[in-house]
Amino acid sequence: MPDVERLHDGELVATRDAPVGGQAVLEGVMMRGVSTWAVAVRKPAPEQIAEHHGEPLDPTEAAHGEIAVETFPLVSVMKKHPVLCWPIVRGVVALGESMVIGFKALGISANAQLGEEEEPISSGAWVGTIVLAVALAIGLFFVVPVGLTSLIKDSLDSAVLFWLVEGIVRTGIFLGYLWALSRMRDLRRVFEYHGAEHKTISCYEAELDLTPENAQQFSRLHPRCGTSFLLIVMIVAIFVFAPIGLPAWYWLVLTRIVGVPLIAGISFEIIKFAGRNRAKHWVRIVMWPGLQLQRLTTREPDLAELAVAIAAMEAVLAVEKPGDLSAEDLVGVEVVA
Repeated sequence: MPDVERLHDGELVATRDAPVGGQAVLEGVMMRGVSTWAVAVRKPAPEQIAEHHGEPLDPTEAAHGEIAVETFPLVSVMKKHPVLCWPIVRGVVALGESMVIGFKALGISANAQLGEEEEPISSGAWVGTIVLAVALAIGLFFVVPVGLTSLIKDSLDSAVLFWLVEGIVRTGIFLGYLWALSRMRDLRRVFEYHGAEHKTISCYEAELDLTPENAQQFSRLHPRCGTSFLLIVMIVAIFVFAPIGLPAWYWLVLTRIVGVPLIAGISFEIIKFAGRNRAKHWVRIVMWPGLQLQRLTTREPDLAELAVAIAAMEAVLAVEKPGDLSAEDLVGVEVVA
């Protein structure tokens, strides 16, 4: 088989990196390429809608209807402003664009699960959700750790000990958060679609025919996954905040908030490098912890879920061929799986 390796458990991994990424949504998958993104969602069957009187299905219940696909053009702001393609800066911009696309995809998938008589979720509600999600993430993973560590600041009496303890607290909160999410029954199917997204991307990167059976052979873990990215963020933050020392508490909090874009940009460069060099043994060793964390945020998908992920990928491939583009075409293209 071209561009694949077999793991010790028999699953396949792709050795080629392609500029495609995606995200699991409600009963579906979003896939994005260089100039296109698409959402494929399995809609409830008519009898399911009737049984639930037009209300959304329970999150643990699989939809059994047709696959609905929507395709959208994608023009990154980085193509218009070369300065935004600089290292670190490009990561911040790419993550911002990915977040906007991701929430749009979630809105589409949520509305697809509603009956025709139900009011769709407004765009304003999703904008509010984005702002709230970012604020909560910064608060939980950056403000809370420095706040808790500040309670024992006098006992530590060392800047080195302070940032080390803060980093341990931050990473502990992150791991606990992922573990709690993995235990939620309502997210089980989203995690299955997350696995379907990864398997489909790997199948495409391996240049195999996109069929559910082919995709099923691949690992549900992917080196460019957002879960791995977040673990890198936790680690990079330790080193970025180290030179700041021990100023007053309000300066500590402010630096943690202002420093988020820098940390995100550096982390993006690391995970991008790992994706391109995934075949190198030392890269695999370094990325191993992040890959293992994906076992919390992905589940093994069934063939029906893989069919949805493939439908999203094929919608992108109907417009473009990301794996065949030149370096010039790829200027400003930054994608996380």
